[in-house]
Amino acid sequence: MTEKNKIIGCLHDAGVLDAVRWAYDSALSRTLIDFSEDAGHDATLLGIMRHTLFRDRLDRVFACGKYQVPDDAEPDSGLAALFAELPDKDIATMPRLDPGFVRSSLLNGSPGWRFQDLRLLMASCDFGKTDSLPWGEKSETKQRVAKQQPWDGHPSLFDDTNLLDGDWRLPYAGQLLDLETFVVAHSLDAVSQKSELIIGRPRLNLDGGDAWHWRKDLDQMPPSTGGRRFDQPPAQAPDTGTADAPVRLRRAVSEESKRADAE
Repeated sequence: MTEKNKIIGCLHDAGVLDAVRWAYDSALSRTLIDFSEDAGHDATLLGIMRHTLFRDRLDRVFACGKYQVPDDAEPDSGLAALFAELPDKDIATMPRLDPGFVRSSLLNGSPGWRFQDLRLLMASCDFGKTDSLPWGEKSETKQRVAKQQPWDGHPSLFDDTNLLDGDWRLPYAGQLLDLETFVVAHSLDAVSQKSELIIGRPRLNLDGGDAWHWRKDLDQMPPSTGGRRFDQPPAQAPDTGTADAPVRLRRAVSEESKRADAE
């Protein structure tokens, strides 16, 4: 099985991709409501608003950050904060993942979310430029992620092979990350209001070539219809075959991407 099929299948079956799609739809809708050129807003602010709200919605649906629920809390505690400023549609369609199912996992200060032995980071880019996203112009953290190679044909986190043994590490350029890390990239055209949302394994394209080893479009997924309630039994994540790894903690313009990605 290819890395793409394994990763996408794992995240899809666990409901994580559905949660990501909900978070982006919610963030995009609120961004377009609040954005106003008549008020003096521009494409840079549009990108920052979208990126910030997307991060907030991911924290909400995964019960991370300020929406984290204490272990000894009642199942429905914190719902007032969780649902604050959300329209009824977003509340009704929010996937109900159990607290702790996905956890915060920063990488050098960049917001990230961990499911099993996988981490997701965010990246904003100009609309229509996802295939040529210039990772060499992104933060050092994003460049480190883009240096990592797919494990197709090599032992991986999903195999029983000891990660510290074997010459299979040689294809990696630079220091290995603590977790297999993938990127969710998003973009929006202010004029047409068309958007893009993808997940994939970034490729450090200093040659100006393709920005991804592989990618999956998420904007073609059907909208979320909501998930199970908090008071149902905890969901079981797919078995990846390994124990947890240690965690160490348009008017579009290119400046929009740089400023949003600098977090």
